[in-house]
Amino acid sequence: MENVVLIIHLLLALALIGVVLMQRSEGGGLGIGGGGGGAVSGRSAATALGKITWVLAGAFICTSIALTVIAAKNSASSSVFDRLGTSAPVEETTTPLAPAGDSLLPPSEGDDAPLLPRAD
Repeated sequence: MENVVLIIHLLLALALIGVVLMQRSEGGGLGIGGGGGGAVSGRSAATALGKITWVLAGAFICTSIALTVIAAKNSASSSVFDRLGTSAPVEETTTPLAPAGDSLLPPSEGDDAPLLPRAD
């Protein structure tokens, strides 16, 4: 079911992109200074492409919500720890964080580790 809704969602997204790109640019961002569709109102008359855009946008939102509900329903039955597959608990170890010979400081003269030659 999820795959069917996902395919419909993708087709709606592509159709919505196509319809929006086919519409005529009215100039002016956010509908400011659009064409003179009405004598009193600032909105232009709705075209067929505008109505199709609204229908596709509504269907796109519906499929988005449907995919969210389906994903929530599928993930509600199990936890992340159930999906890890580890049945034994993690044992604590008492080893130090870094071995004694693994220091970030350079070795001193008295250490047994050989010194690297200097690049002078």
